[in-house]
Amino acid sequence: MDMQFNTTKRRYKKFEPRIHVWKLKKEQTCEEYKSMVRDKVVEEEWKHLDVNEHWHKMKKIMMETAQHICGMSKGPSRHKETWWWNEEVAEAVREKKMKYRK
Repeated sequence: MDMQFNTTKRRYKKFEPRIHVWKLKKEQTCEEYKSMVRDKVVEEEWKHLDVNEHWHKMKKIMMETAQHICGMSKGPSRHKETWWWNEEVAEAVREKKMKYRK
């Protein structure tokens, strides 16, 4: 009885830069973004467009503005941040290491 296992190589995803949209939570950045989008929308020619063309043009304006205001990521994050790490946890780890050394 022969056993055969099908194995596949794990392929890594190619990094895709992303827009730092979390920066829009800051009020100043958000206002700057809104005013820039408004200005670009006013400048554009919107007549004689069907719904899809209108949507694509609006999406392009919003994405380009967000990219300009917020910036893009340069590479995959090297250090994953943890939501649970705080001063209390850091102190407990320091204390544990001190006791281990003794």
